[in-house]
Amino acid sequence: MKDNLFYKFAKPIIKFLSFVIFHPKYEGKENLPDKGGYVLAGTHTNNLDCFMLIAANKRQVHFLAKSSLFKGITKPFMKMMGVIPVDRSRKNPEIMDLSREVLREGNIIGIFPEGTINKTKDPIMPFKYGAVKMANDTKVPIIPFAITGKYKVFGGKLKIKFGQPYYTNDDIEKSNNELMKKVVSLMEVK
Repeated sequence: MKDNLFYKFAKPIIKFLSFVIFHPKYEGKENLPDKGGYVLAGTHTNNLDCFMLIAANKRQVHFLAKSSLFKGITKPFMKMMGVIPVDRSRKNPEIMDLSREVLREGNIIGIFPEGTINKTKDPIMPFKYGAVKMANDTKVPIIPFAITGKYKVFGGKLKIKFGQPYYTNDDIEKSNNELMKKVVSLMEVK
């Protein structure tokens, strides 16, 4: 899956608007590799999260998103942005295959392992295994991230923090727990 022209056109607009409207603070952007595939995995607090991650990254991020977003007016936009649809009502082996192919080609997969926006009072919800599974299968690193603060116009103290790249192992359960711990530590939860 190659970077597309629409994404290259939309990215600076997304970056400008996200900065002007929300004033996000980024930490750890130096942890985002300039080349090679990796999985970008972390918290999901708002539908706007993907825009903050696009703005932070020099390269195109291919997000996994619920297939219901691929209907009506949003469908062409999702396709042009390189988003990969996931049917959350069932297992998606074909999507895992496509994601692994994207990673092996040296691209980035963006995934929110909670599977949905966290509307609970807990810092994070239990992570699904897709992020660690695809990283382990393709031997690419995971870059954990945490988004904290509120999406308030002109200053909600929104912070996006990226952790160090690391590799998973064949113990998917242990790797998933490790990812959760790394993400929580980036949240600076007391």
